[in-house]
Amino acid sequence: MTPGLQGPALGDRLADAVTRIDAPDVVLAVTRHGRRTVRTGGSALAPPTSRHALHYELGSLSKTFTVLLLAELARAGALSLDDRLTVHLPGPPPAHPRSRRITLRQLATHTSGLPRIPADLIPGALVKPYANGYARYDTERLLRAFARTRPRSRPGSRWRYSNFGLALLGPAMSRAAGDGYPALLTDQVLGPLGLTGTTLAPGTTGTDAIGHRTNGTTPVRSTEMGAFVAAGAVRSTPHDLLTYLEALLSPDETPLAGALRDVQVPLLRRGWRKRHTHTLTWYQHPAPRGPLLFHLGATFGQQAFLGYHPASHTGLVALATRRGRTCRMADTAYDLLYALAGESAD
Repeated sequence: MTPGLQGPALGDRLADAVTRIDAPDVVLAVTRHGRRTVRTGGSALAPPTSRHALHYELGSLSKTFTVLLLAELARAGALSLDDRLTVHLPGPPPAHPRSRRITLRQLATHTSGLPRIPADLIPGALVKPYANGYARYDTERLLRAFARTRPRSRPGSRWRYSNFGLALLGPAMSRAAGDGYPALLTDQVLGPLGLTGTTLAPGTTGTDAIGHRTNGTTPVRSTEMGAFVAAGAVRSTPHDLLTYLEALLSPDETPLAGALRDVQVPLLRRGWRKRHTHTLTWYQHPAPRGPLLFHLGATFGQQAFLGYHPASHTGLVALATRRGRTCRMADTAYDLLYALAGESAD
């Protein structure tokens, strides 16, 4: 065993990384060949419920769960990734020809051409940046917004990150599979993977992590996502997220083996000199001995990072409540995972 990777040595490295993250509450957790190491900390007083037992808002990391559900429904024959969105979407038909050509795969990979958010959300976000415009944005309004939105680029031609597009996967999958998105996610993904601490709604008092505004003292209310539930509503515990990463690292040991493999296949490259690779849902970067896959998420008061390195069978969870946008959590977590990817655990 190489020194510094398992047992107390790895724990010391995680504890040191926790101190580099400027946040009230921090959790760093590593799984390596199924062995788990967890460290917590932060600048705030420890909450009544241990930090490693709280439910954290995952923000855009929720998209990885949504797209895994999409892949599983495709495996089951309820839909095809290359189905046009309009085949499954209820509501008024879109006005623009480009919108009528968008596929489910393009929504998942952010190549639909749709903007980041619907235009009618922008004024409120500019005037009240801490107000949650998603909470009262219902599905009917989402469908009307899609019907009148002109994609910024031809579907499939350009990568453009879009909460709008991922949100539309919710009602599309619901209509295709004949059940609501929350029930589908629970029955098809969370249940089979044993993620009993992962939900789409706030828990009971004292079980949810609480984020703060920039001053570090004003609490931020739980982030309700309205019709954007498929884009950002998942809440989970560090334990469940380690289980999720272990499923991605060992798909054949789960009931979702095919779908878990499908979401890890590289599909497109973008950016300067096409240096950025994407799978159906994960960002993929080169790393020692093989690619590193990761995704980030944030809500108004919390941040989350998940990353894994199949070649070394290593996964890392990083969670933080925050008091601004510069807590250094994502960079610290990424650098630690990259370092572990280059070291042998045997």
